[in-house]
Amino acid sequence: MASIKIQSIGTIYSPYTESEGTPIQPGGSHQQGKLVVDPAFVKGLQDVEGFSHLIILYHLNRIKEELLLVKPFMDVVEHGIFATRSPARPNRIGLSVVELIKIEGNVMHVNNIDVLDGTPLIDIKPYVPHFDSVQTGKIGWFKGNVDKHKVVRDDARFV
Repeated sequence: MASIKIQSIGTIYSPYTESEGTPIQPGGSHQQGKLVVDPAFVKGLQDVEGFSHLIILYHLNRIKEELLLVKPFMDVVEHGIFATRSPARPNRIGLSVVELIKIEGNVMHVNNIDVLDGTPLIDIKPYVPHFDSVQTGKIGWFKGNVDKHKVVRDDARFV
């Protein structure tokens, strides 16, 4: 296997201090949070304020173990980890699309945060609907479950 270098570029701050009760997707959250970027990476924020939404990647640093089969939050049946959005992933990388409210120096104020307070931020990418929104006909086991993300909350099964 090739060596991979991943480093934190900052820290995510949110009102969610415990896994239990945290929204499981950004669409289920209406809370604001902050992405505090380390000073060494602040130049990389140039022109970010031109985007309404951002894709954030982060390290799921509180997951107790990686699993290949999981019973996800929105179903009662076990599925392969790569057919879910469960946080118990082999590389513990999370992804959320958040709304950018404003940037003040190295602090990015965002809305719809669904990440635990103090989570290491790995990367920020602009959300571009022409690239990131794909019309699809198949959504696997999520069909019939997809709207549950608005009300289902983390029950701490993976931490």
